Amino acid sequence: MRSKYAQGLMHHARARGWSAALVIFRSCDGRIPATPRLYHSGETSDADLVIRRLAAERPGRALLAAGVSLGANVLLKWLGEQGDRTPPELRRAAAISTPFDLAAGSRHLERGFSRVYVRHFVKGLRAKALRTLARHPGLPVDRGRLLAARSFWDFDDVFTGPVHGFAGADDYYARSSSLGFLDRITVPTLLHSAVDDPFLPAAILDRVREVARRTPALTVDFTPRGGHVGWVAGPPWAPIYWMEHRVTHWLGGGS
Repeated sequence: MRSKYAQGLMHHARARGWSAALVIFRSCDGRIPATPRLYHSGETSDADLVIRRLAAERPGRALLAAGVSLGANVLLKWLGEQGDRTPPELRRAAAISTPFDLAAGSRHLERGFSRVYVRHFVKGLRAKALRTLARHPGLPVDRGRLLAARSFWDFDDVFTGPVHGFAGADDYYARSSSLGFLDRITVPTLLHSAVDDPFLPAAILDRVREVARRTPALTVDFTPRGGHVGWVAGPPWAPIYWMEHRVTHWLGGGS
């Protein structure tokens, strides 16, 4: 596990005396799964399985959950899907740098320098998709369009959508964006994002604020700066990763 923020959150959990578990999405460990599907922003069945298993193994013991970026979207969507059926063991949750509106985020990333990042990221997605097709050759994917994909929308329209039961990218984004599930969340949940996050137009955060105002379970914590899973302070030789402090403070019962 090379993720700095995951390591940081685990470190802070350990410092508080908490046990911790990390969910790694399908294929993110470098292996193509035996089932003909990968992970995506709206896939909540794996999260449901893990959370319910942990709750069943320790009935009555408090559970806390945090999701980051795509994982934050999955966590919020799952919380909204569950509503009053959320296991009572789950006491608090935190969603960090959530891409609340996948369609708006996809369009936003096609502007300016972000396009360089997108091209690089999609290149990796294409390689993983080709490995998946080699193992599962019957998947409904147009190989020519896949090889030509240069944006997230291109990739999701030709691969993510068809492979996971969506009509295409637009259908996938509409049905998977957590923004449409926020008002059904019943577990106290921190929404921690930065206004300057390059993955999302700032106007979307205004829509999130509106939903949060009428949803008692949601606490909005939008900072002016912080980027996407950033919030780094201090000198380069001794960086301070502020997000991990903030999130574990919230999960521990802070405000």
